[in-house]
Amino acid sequence: MQLRKLGNSGLEVSSIGLGCMGMSFGLGPAADKTEMISLMRKAYELGVTFFDTAEVYGPYINEELVGEALEPFKGKVSIATKFGFEMDPNGGPKYIGLNSRPEQIKKVAEASLKRLRVEVIDLFYQHRVDPSVPIEDVAGAVKDLILEGKVKYFGLSEAGAGTIRKAHAVHPVSALQSEYSLWTRTPELEIIPTLEELGIGFVPFSPLGKGFLTGAINDQTQFAANDIRSGLPRFTKEAIEANQSLIDLLSHFAKQKNGSTAQIALAWLLAQKSWIVPIPGTTKTHRLFENLGGATIELSSNELKEIQNAASKIQVHGSRYTEAMEKMTGL
Repeated sequence: MQLRKLGNSGLEVSSIGLGCMGMSFGLGPAADKTEMISLMRKAYELGVTFFDTAEVYGPYINEELVGEALEPFKGKVSIATKFGFEMDPNGGPKYIGLNSRPEQIKKVAEASLKRLRVEVIDLFYQHRVDPSVPIEDVAGAVKDLILEGKVKYFGLSEAGAGTIRKAHAVHPVSALQSEYSLWTRTPELEIIPTLEELGIGFVPFSPLGKGFLTGAINDQTQFAANDIRSGLPRFTKEAIEANQSLIDLLSHFAKQKNGSTAQIALAWLLAQKSWIVPIPGTTKTHRLFENLGGATIELSSNELKEIQNAASKIQVHGSRYTEAMEKMTGL
């Protein structure tokens, strides 16, 4: 597995990371704990050194899972986690709003350090921009944690260009995590140019379109009630059927390159910028092997142009989030 630097920060990680959310949150019933620990350790054996989690995933249980799985590799892997949601004080399973007040950020950091079983958080993202707290205050709080040796690098998630600039002026932002793939290309308009200008790395989440770009989802797919895709406009039967042309495009190149649609989708992302590190998630070992295989596929400039030309003619149907969820997105 080749390594990549996330912008100018000095943070160097495997060219493909592992998103761990779906192992215990958001995409249906939680997977078997023992199997997920084995999966993460297998990922490390295969060269993955970048793992992504958050306190809200569960909440809390995903950080605990990642901490237990990766404890034997302490110092050899980079773990990213996130703050910014207000948890139910009564211990309920859902968050009740946003909270990026400085005192809350520092409280979350202390708790995450314990759950992750580490002395320092490698990359600490603001999970969503909190409109009630100036981003300068957020950056200042993380800067304090960095000076205290509790955090190494500062990140943002789903932040707009203006927010990124304001935060970066207080303390360098090492990475932005936002959704980016062949069916979610909004970051290309303003975000990617901003990141390139400022020397900030980009970590696309849902690089396989929450599973859609694997080609394994069709208009007959049934999602569990606790699978977030069950309520997303882009995963209605009609939208899935309408978006099949994107799978056809990926399948065309998959045949040419003797790969899979998922591998072509990841290879395309990796080819966009040298400081892009996608974090596909999975609960299946064979999918892990498949996803990491995306780093071995090279798309020529002509092939990239062909994909670009074909993709530009495809209109993606369905919003990626519900209206309520979109309100927490800074893009």
